[in-house]
Amino acid sequence: MFNSQKPRLEDLPTTAQLLRATALAIVAAGVILIAVVLPSEYAIDPTGVGRQLGLTQMGEIKAQLTEEAAADAAFAVAPAAPQAAPASGVPPVATAQRTDTTKLTLAPGQGAEIKATMAKDAKLAFTWSVEGGRVNFDTHADAPGIAYHGYGKGKDTTGERGELVAAFDGKHGWFWRNRSGGPVTITLRTEGAYSELRRVV
Repeated sequence: MFNSQKPRLEDLPTTAQLLRATALAIVAAGVILIAVVLPSEYAIDPTGVGRQLGLTQMGEIKAQLTEEAAADAAFAVAPAAPQAAPASGVPPVATAQRTDTTKLTLAPGQGAEIKATMAKDAKLAFTWSVEGGRVNFDTHADAPGIAYHGYGKGKDTTGERGELVAAFDGKHGWFWRNRSGGPVTITLRTEGAYSELRRVV
């Protein structure tokens, strides 16, 4: 029923040949692991070949994206609790107008956060710019019972300007992360009704 012939013993590979082929396969797998997989997946390049082939840069980008995802997870949106009314039943007094200029320098991969203390419906005009590179940002707020309230996010930018209107009594501001290859300097200028402006991270 079968046309195939039984192979002759002399046609079969010897034990030495099988061992040699196995050893070659292990060596080849090791070379691929060290020269391709480690640089492209984990930015680990012990031989330097990965950087020459552009694979290490891929790994560095993946590592940055992983860090960024972790940072974004730290600011995950939590259910907003109802804002409690002041004990006296009297709304907070409007804060006097003030103007501030704040500068901060971030190393590659470093993050920073600045918050202004504002009453509900208070307004703050802002402009911030980046020298030396680009940053990712998250404009948000928090208060007792409110872990996170987002106003907006952006990636790979050199600055923003606009007006922030406080959604509730609390702390409102910006989180930046330096995604450039070198240090950057962020200059933040604010003008509006807030009682305090300080770096919290």
